[in-house]
Amino acid sequence: MALSVENHDLPQTPLTIVVMGVSGVGKTTLARLLADRLGFPYAEADDFHPAANIAKMSAGTPLDDEDRAPWLRAIGGWLKERTEAGTGGVVTCSALKHRYRDTLRAACPGAFFLHLSGGHELVEDRLSHRTGHFMPTSLLDSQYAALEPLEADERGAVLDVGPSPEELVEMAVALLRPVNGDLA
Repeated sequence: MALSVENHDLPQTPLTIVVMGVSGVGKTTLARLLADRLGFPYAEADDFHPAANIAKMSAGTPLDDEDRAPWLRAIGGWLKERTEAGTGGVVTCSALKHRYRDTLRAACPGAFFLHLSGGHELVEDRLSHRTGHFMPTSLLDSQYAALEPLEADERGAVLDVGPSPEELVEMAVALLRPVNGDLA
């Protein structure tokens, strides 16, 4: 299921897309495929975390807003750079709360949020089978508790992660065409 959220009549700028949602929902998989499909630069939000944040999460401790602030500013900076360079871009970021998305929008007002939504059981199963990542399954409940769905004042759309990643990419492109008619 896809839920389209209004475009908000922003000026046409290079499209910057934030693929958001809880850990394990498939942000990285979809964002990489979408960036490849669109020919856009790609960035993984985890790469913007300071070492202290990674250590904290690896120990099973959720981040607080103070921990997240420099991380969100760095991601916002990347989005702004993509807009200014005229390249557009796709970045993953949990962006669970409205105020976190506000931080990203402060740097890049035209950012489009693509919220990947999946049931707790499905995402927990994905997390339990994921290797080489610092985010433990034990923090999933805190992510769902913190999640604030996109609101009407936010430029974005929701995609249910039931279909295959390839199908989701095509669904995402279809949702993005009205926002940026240049998409092939």
